[in-house]
Amino acid sequence: MVKLLIKNGRVIDPASRLDGMRDVLIENGKIKKIGARVRGSGAKVIDAKGLLVLPGLIDMHAHFRDPGRPDKETIASGSRAAALGGFTTVCCMANTEPPIDNPAVVKYIMDKARTEAVINVLPIAAVTKGLAGEQLTEMGLILKEGAVAFSDDGQALMRADVMRRALEYASQFNVPLISHTEDKTLSHGGSMNESALSTAIGLPGIPALAEEIMVARDTMLAKEYGRVHIAHVSSAGSVDLVRRAKRLGAPLTCETCPHYFSLTEEAVREYDTNAKVNPPLKGKRDLQAVIRGLKDGTIDAIATDHAPHNIEAKEVEFNQAAFGLVGLETALSLVLTKLVGPKALTLRQAVEKMTVNPAGILGLNKGSLKPGADADIILVDPKSEWTVEPKAFASKSRNTPFTGWRLKGRVLYTIVGGRIVVRDGKLIV
Repeated sequence: MVKLLIKNGRVIDPASRLDGMRDVLIENGKIKKIGARVRGSGAKVIDAKGLLVLPGLIDMHAHFRDPGRPDKETIASGSRAAALGGFTTVCCMANTEPPIDNPAVVKYIMDKARTEAVINVLPIAAVTKGLAGEQLTEMGLILKEGAVAFSDDGQALMRADVMRRALEYASQFNVPLISHTEDKTLSHGGSMNESALSTAIGLPGIPALAEEIMVARDTMLAKEYGRVHIAHVSSAGSVDLVRRAKRLGAPLTCETCPHYFSLTEEAVREYDTNAKVNPPLKGKRDLQAVIRGLKDGTIDAIATDHAPHNIEAKEVEFNQAAFGLVGLETALSLVLTKLVGPKALTLRQAVEKMTVNPAGILGLNKGSLKPGADADIILVDPKSEWTVEPKAFASKSRNTPFTGWRLKGRVLYTIVGGRIVVRDGKLIV
């Protein structure tokens, strides 16, 4: 394996509380040394002058559609999209076809990731068999095969008694249960946020309460029975509920996604199905609350909820279109463009929510640039601007509402376990 020496970059490693000009030496796939003037005899030198040197990003919430829908995404294509976006570790959700609800499917994903992925791909297994919300999966056996958490994401766990049992079992293994908070009895039939806009354009609405009621329930269950991670927080009410629950000592974490601090429901005014997501985009007040929640630490992590769909699933009547957007290749640039600044997050805070925090939530030995850590590193030009062009995506799907947006921040290098997979902004594997 090639020895690498990254010189002259601004190294930001929240896990080490480091933000300064440093050199980074990589040997045998590990970080060997970080210092002001590091020498590496025989090392290939990468000049990072003017660049950010960051831990590889960790996405704790993505959908790779494998097994079942290779027309939408595969582990091979999804991992390459992730690498271009600066993600060196991605956790894929269980709502595949068939779902990741038994040890054999977990093993299939782990084996396929070893042979086809260019980054680290880790499965999140289903809480219940068939994502049906009734019978728990074989959690212990599933974890032995390599799963890192449990979630029925895409389907809400409507039965509180099942949620309780799942929390009790997951607690024995010290892994989080990731909750898709949606009261289906309130959201059923809806396709966008319930508001004056939904009435004006004639689309059936989903009230914010559909999310908030389940957030309230799960924060209370967490206080009694075990650790909960709330997925894709999108409303002001949900942010407040999580904030209060944390103050009361509930073992609780949560995430949001770039579209919830970059877009409002106005994105669907012209019936753009690429902006149809679940939970739906909400109002300006909710967007501002999400940003406040990120700033004050209520929201722990930023995940993509990368949900690729083909043309057939999106170029249809709005009510019939699938929920979801692709996010791996735009996430970091949206964070740098829309979130980092004097009124929101510092650069270090933003990096923290995409590296060490998700690693900590999932118990991964990732997200750090400490000597001895895996050499998962990205080099980012924070000033470089680019225009979102879906045709250039490595993802198999193109369903993004950000087409034509001018964003800042470009990933020039992605290094995974000491191996360069993106160089000068282009895939080389």
